[in-house]
Amino acid sequence: MLTGAETGRRADVLPGRTADLVEAWLRAHPGVQVVCRDGSGAYGEAVRRALPGAVQVSDRWHLRHGLAEAVQREVAAHSACWAQAGQPQAAKRAETALERWQQVHDLLGKGTGLRECARRLDLSIKTVRRYARADQPGRLQRARQYRPTLAGPYRDHLRKRRAEEPGVPVRQLLREIRELGYQGSRTLLVQYLSQGRAETSRPHLSPRRVARLLLTRPATLTAGQQEDLAGITAACPEMTALAGLVRSFAGLLTPDPRNARRLQKWITAARAASLPHLHSFTRGLDLDSQAATAGLTLPHHNGRTEGVSTRTKMIKRQMYGRAGFTLLRHRILLS
Repeated sequence: MLTGAETGRRADVLPGRTADLVEAWLRAHPGVQVVCRDGSGAYGEAVRRALPGAVQVSDRWHLRHGLAEAVQREVAAHSACWAQAGQPQAAKRAETALERWQQVHDLLGKGTGLRECARRLDLSIKTVRRYARADQPGRLQRARQYRPTLAGPYRDHLRKRRAEEPGVPVRQLLREIRELGYQGSRTLLVQYLSQGRAETSRPHLSPRRVARLLLTRPATLTAGQQEDLAGITAACPEMTALAGLVRSFAGLLTPDPRNARRLQKWITAARAASLPHLHSFTRGLDLDSQAATAGLTLPHHNGRTEGVSTRTKMIKRQMYGRAGFTLLRHRILLS
């Protein structure tokens, strides 16, 4: 779907998503001066071949989405650091991870191949690769991931009662929270308490949730979320640097001619930090430098096209199995 960047009107609907179709359409419309697109290199090359003089603009939502994916990968890689601000990994599990890491690296130090390591240790080849890639055993730790439970809403009551009376029986706690509305079983409550989830002052944090905290505007965070974020960003120098880079990039998402210089400073700062996944994101910006710079300095965006895309999905559901591309194209252009 192609829409006017300024008017928002639907210009045309193509029968496919290939770069050749886009190039052919642009050659038939030589008056196009600005093309706003996502980060697709194929589309960028099609625009360059058809209209060498057109300005290509990378959509700001797609730039932020690319940053978000890199941030989530960095957060997952450093979960051994920020997990200490939440619920740390169980001691037995951490001890097992350390023992396996030492076994794998001892064998690798003797020249043993990965497959032979897997055979000797009775582990899968993927597990051996993961241990081999970790330069230190702490990198293998991951924050425990728990699903929401029926006992969760009564965490404050359970924590308070266990603090007041450390030896309070589970039966007594079960009676009390059932009076408050708990509908789960005794087994579920015992499991919840044995995992230590009642003692923590807040729910468990997953890598996705931590990334969301980093990417959310600070003004919209609750007091508890701001407290979580403060603990996470102070967990290690890499997380502190990551939080600062995320905040500074957010300032670039408001179009401003000065953002061209600011973007280069941001890329330099990102490469100076020990954040390899963010380095990958900066390499993508370099490959599409002119479009990325235009996206942060010009007001054009793909918002209207995304809106048409959402409406098109509804039209396709209405027409499912009853009509072809010709009728679909007419309905999109005329709706």
